Amino acid sequence: MNVHIIEMPLDYGGRRHGSDMGPSAIRLAGVRRKIESIGHTVVTDSKSIEVIPQENVDIGSNPKAKYLEPIVKACTELAGVVRNSVEKEEFPLVLGGDHSIVLGTVAGLHSAYREKGKRLGVLYVDAHGDFNTDETSPTGNIHGECMSACAGYGLKDLVNLYEEGRKVDPKNICYVGVRDLDEGEKRLMKEAGVTVFTISDIDRYGFDEVVKKVKLFFKTRCDVVHISFDMDSLDPSIAPGTGVPVPGGMNYREALLLMEEMHSIGLVKSMEIVEVNPILDVRNETAVMAVNIAARLLGEKLF
Repeated sequence: MNVHIIEMPLDYGGRRHGSDMGPSAIRLAGVRRKIESIGHTVVTDSKSIEVIPQENVDIGSNPKAKYLEPIVKACTELAGVVRNSVEKEEFPLVLGGDHSIVLGTVAGLHSAYREKGKRLGVLYVDAHGDFNTDETSPTGNIHGECMSACAGYGLKDLVNLYEEGRKVDPKNICYVGVRDLDEGEKRLMKEAGVTVFTISDIDRYGFDEVVKKVKLFFKTRCDVVHISFDMDSLDPSIAPGTGVPVPGGMNYREALLLMEEMHSIGLVKSMEIVEVNPILDVRNETAVMAVNIAARLLGEKLF
């Protein structure tokens, strides 16, 4: 399989900057070498998506959607790259960057798969919901408004990015690892009908049972699945290099097992890994874990 590595060094969407260096950190952690060792062919763009450093960009006039214009511009370009990758029957592996990049990734996937008549599902592995809108967001950081926009809620500039309308049916969105939700986004997530497996669900039912439910969720309703993996889904004691750490997260083995099991259903055709912040990391450990998580999804086996 041809794996298309797309580097997206965008960090306008969050409060703590430094995730723009995440793609470089993951590259230096050996992502290409690891993927090729599994037997895949890695392709990259000769010209990376250009993102102007945050300190040189106007924050904009809307305090409830900071850096709206540059985020829309960059994610629109990303959407086109992702769409072209799917049309070439490649596996887009997008390296972020903060989680606002999901706006571009999912827009590109929706555009490509809609023409093929395929139903898109999203597995969102994250400590957070990212389901606020400009009306509910307590911060105005767009990385907290990105998944709601993909599902058709919030600012029109975000909802209609690349193409008009929602990019994924919220009933085809499944969360794993959630443990930090704002009240406004919690209400909207319930109204929208997304499926959520919190850390408490993992503790209550066991990780194996949750994974079985996740696999059944996608096998019964989707033709293709995208995985959006935020490194803050892991406990910060093992993954310190991320911008919004929340105690009590998944452990490393659970993340690897989840990726192995998702690989087994044969529906996952794209992935993004976000919120690796090397400024906060220790010896690039979080980036190394990101590489191994991607490898397990792409078929790496222990034996």
